[in-house]
Amino acid sequence: MAFIDELTIHIKAGKGGDGVVRWRHEKFNEFAGPGGGDGGNGGDVLIRTITDIGKLADYRNKKDFEAQDGEDGRNYGQKGKGGEDLIIDFPIGSVITNLKTGESIELLDRDSTEIILKGGKGGLGNERFKSSTNQAPKKSTDGEDGEEADFSVELKLIADAGLVGLPSAGKSTLLNALTNTNVKVGSYDFTTLEPNLGAFYGYILADIPGLIEGAHEGKGLGDKFLRHISRTKILFHCISLESEDIERDYKVIRKEIGDYDKKLLDKKEVIILTKSDVLNEKEAKDKLEKAKKFSNEIFTVSVLDDESVKQLSGNLSKILSNNQN
Repeated sequence: MAFIDELTIHIKAGKGGDGVVRWRHEKFNEFAGPGGGDGGNGGDVLIRTITDIGKLADYRNKKDFEAQDGEDGRNYGQKGKGGEDLIIDFPIGSVITNLKTGESIELLDRDSTEIILKGGKGGLGNERFKSSTNQAPKKSTDGEDGEEADFSVELKLIADAGLVGLPSAGKSTLLNALTNTNVKVGSYDFTTLEPNLGAFYGYILADIPGLIEGAHEGKGLGDKFLRHISRTKILFHCISLESEDIERDYKVIRKEIGDYDKKLLDKKEVIILTKSDVLNEKEAKDKLEKAKKFSNEIFTVSVLDDESVKQLSGNLSKILSNNQN
């Protein structure tokens, strides 16, 4: 099933049940006064934060959500049953925006719940309108409609570090090597069509799908995923040593990130030169020197070399640990 990180849905809280006109009938007394009960309140709508980043795909073909209506009142002053609340699950990192009010809620705490729409109040039965001057009221009120609105949902991944780089820079392969995550990889553009997460010494790494020049303007697939960089604490910038011009590759990604949001350029960045096995020692050293123009924290790795992956893992775990302090 395809990864979905944005959608628009319609949500409605339950309608309150109607109050009713009823009459009490008791033994030896055919008419004993009004007995119409109140309607039950409509169900509220709550949102709940879960960790499944693929949850929005479940709503691909379901765009309308509605809490249960309250029941109408009953005889002998009995109130109708309240409608059941509706709980809708959204992935952590989602931004839920009420398109009617403009109010947004960011889901940043796991297992949290919050009411976004209130159910309508139940109507009043005729028993409520009995008075000393009106012993047989025929008045009742209808239940109120529940709140409803269209909502936009935008997912922004929350991760300790995000792997960025051009297509085929080796990000997915590296994520597999570092975290034992089974991510499909290939040697073509847009290898990764959706973000992938992996656990790394207690930290979360996110493989952000490959960007291309012009991604922030909607070219390719990158513009869909640039938003996910905003909540990563560190950027692991992957550059393939197969590239003929690593300086250009570096600048392309930095420009796309900056054009999307200049604040993202202030995030801590670590450069990882991938596929070091494709070059001889001199060629690798020359490209390493070029990369030093951009950062003092540069590492090389070949996923075909277990020792190389082990050394990189140790260095990255130290960087992540220090960044928490």
